[in-house]
Amino acid sequence: MAHTINDDCINCGACDPTCPVDAISENPEGTARVIDAETCIDCGACVDCCPVSAIAGP
Repeated sequence: MAHTINDDCINCGACDPTCPVDAISENPEGTARVIDAETCIDCGACVDCCPVSAIAGP
């Protein structure tokens, strides 16, 4: 199961450069970030960099 980004996301992009497999992108509405579950390797690199704690592990 992949990490997920909840509705607390402020779309700051801090998590993007921390993902070693580029699984994080902006949602189609441009209002938040999303994690591609098929690409995510559950490394957790994105969790600590989120300023609003919007990323949860599996």
